[in-house]
Amino acid sequence: MLKGLLGRKLGMTRIFTEEGLWIDVTLLEAGPCTVVQRKTKDHDGYEAVQVGFDDVMEKRCTKPLLNHFKAKGLPPKRLLREFRVEAASELKAGDEVRTDIFKAGDHVDICGTSKGKGFQGVMKRHGFKGGPGGHGSMFHRAPGSIGASADPSEVVKGKKMPGHMGDVKITVQNLQVVDVVPEKNLLVVRGAVPGARGGFVVVKHSVKGSK
Repeated sequence: MLKGLLGRKLGMTRIFTEEGLWIDVTLLEAGPCTVVQRKTKDHDGYEAVQVGFDDVMEKRCTKPLLNHFKAKGLPPKRLLREFRVEAASELKAGDEVRTDIFKAGDHVDICGTSKGKGFQGVMKRHGFKGGPGGHGSMFHRAPGSIGASADPSEVVKGKKMPGHMGDVKITVQNLQVVDVVPEKNLLVVRGAVPGARGGFVVVKHSVKGSK
């Protein structure tokens, strides 16, 4: 059985439990994913399947990738990822994987790309306190000293400074699957998932299990 799916973040909402409490949930369109290639230990050195998600027009696909899909007799996909499988797995090119690999109560790790926030200062990017807010102060939102004078006479590597913020890969672990709607390829996950609405995500069974 495949241990993960590709999907898209649809947004957040809240649902009510039987006790009358409401919880924040994220809605994910997970699959259907198509197996594009089966990799074996004899041929590739490891056991895995390459899966694709979200159909894309041929003109939006590079020639090498387009030929890769045509060789398998499959339409081109926007997103390709690999998942490790057992050697005994019967998955092959053309097979479809859907949300039924998950069930309510499962715990998953979800990887997505965080929202990009552009170039930001140290107060927003790193949470610096900043200087006094009064008019007489000449130090408001500046980073302050960034290194020693004569020795070592350079900025230490890794210093927290202004720069590009966000737009990085983030994995949130051990989120609980609240509900699965197979007919709509929908996963309802408790809590927040990285990224903006419409962003692609990778959903895998949790490596740590339930807590």
